[in-house]
Amino acid sequence: MAEIKAFRGMRYNTEKAGEISQLCCPPYDIISEEQRLGYISENEYNIIRLELPKEGENPYQTAREILDMWRNRGVLVSEDKPAIYVYEEEFTAYGERKSIKGIIARVHLEEFEKGIILPHEFTLSKAKEDRLNLMKATNCNFSQIYALYMDSEHTTLATIDNESKDTPKLEFTDGEGVTHRLWIVTNENVIAKLCADFADRKLYIADGHHRYETALNYRNYCRENGLSKVGDPCDYQMIYLVDMEHPGLVVFPTHRLVRDLPDFNVEKVLDGCREYFDVTEMNGTDNMESELAKLYDEGKKAFGFYVGNGKWYRLVLKNLDIMDKLLPELSEPSRQLDVTVLHSLVLERIFGIDKENMANQINLTYTKFFSEAVEGVGNGKFQCSFVLNPTRVTEIRDVAAAGEKMPQKSTYFYPKMITGMVMNDIGVE
Repeated sequence: MAEIKAFRGMRYNTEKAGEISQLCCPPYDIISEEQRLGYISENEYNIIRLELPKEGENPYQTAREILDMWRNRGVLVSEDKPAIYVYEEEFTAYGERKSIKGIIARVHLEEFEKGIILPHEFTLSKAKEDRLNLMKATNCNFSQIYALYMDSEHTTLATIDNESKDTPKLEFTDGEGVTHRLWIVTNENVIAKLCADFADRKLYIADGHHRYETALNYRNYCRENGLSKVGDPCDYQMIYLVDMEHPGLVVFPTHRLVRDLPDFNVEKVLDGCREYFDVTEMNGTDNMESELAKLYDEGKKAFGFYVGNGKWYRLVLKNLDIMDKLLPELSEPSRQLDVTVLHSLVLERIFGIDKENMANQINLTYTKFFSEAVEGVGNGKFQCSFVLNPTRVTEIRDVAAAGEKMPQKSTYFYPKMITGMVMNDIGVE
């Protein structure tokens, strides 16, 4: 099954680079150009210059030159010994302070067909091309993939907790109020135990599908061009591994906003919805999320259809059997996803927004913020929005185990991992 190993991670020498809080950045795909420039102006050594390169005529080659310069200056250094890294994020979600803790290790890359490392979402080729060009230029992973594992006895988590009792090597709180902590585990006996724990486990990718597929492509590229052989470091990818039942695991919903439909009519939409849903008119959005949460706890498929001026309609699916008839080719876990219900019964059948339209976001926009789902309709930018409940972690597992993938933007694991605490220099054994 899954093979993990320690590695000599590349980290900042903060004595030369400055405070770690000024060197890290959020995931590259959620950073605006204004933010990117802001990080660089605060500290020229910020990881954004490597993770999201935009300097020079060939930004990827410039990233390589910057990486070499920082290594030569001792700004970036590799660990003396192979290590596994304990990474914790403490954050606020749903009004509560929580924390999530796992390990960062090198994981042996496996094709999805082997059923050892399993995806749950579709990916876009443009993002994979960008990440592949960056890996070809730098031979590094600057950010981690996020994966879940099953461990009913929580033996790995017990080891992780034991190894993170002392003061962390790195700690800071970012601008979003998330506190990041990193411990470095070099004890060979502990590492051997952690590696052995994963020998009979599968891994479920939570976040970072593009990066994982890119790592496979890069491994193949290196082999085809005589740059590596089987067993070399490029056969491995840096992955953050978290217990699937960790009490701090949080998945936010991703809401749908509809725009630019030529014949949009609320009453027509409601007439179409009544065939499949119990429809209740509601006023005031303050209680929308709590109303949907109650139905979520009851195991029902429910959505908030917001049309503006504080008015929304509660849609509760009458009978799941309709999904069996409509999508017999899909597994039961896939058919019963909230996003599958919404996409199939409402967006496709009633609105006429097909899968290609959704993928290209022609008439559809996504947001994890409830406020945006409401305000976007209120200011006239969107015609309506659909507020969803979150996808359950068990649903992610079951869809992946069935060898299927969810519609895009089905999950939003929170918080995102910070980039820059530890990196994987593939050229270092």
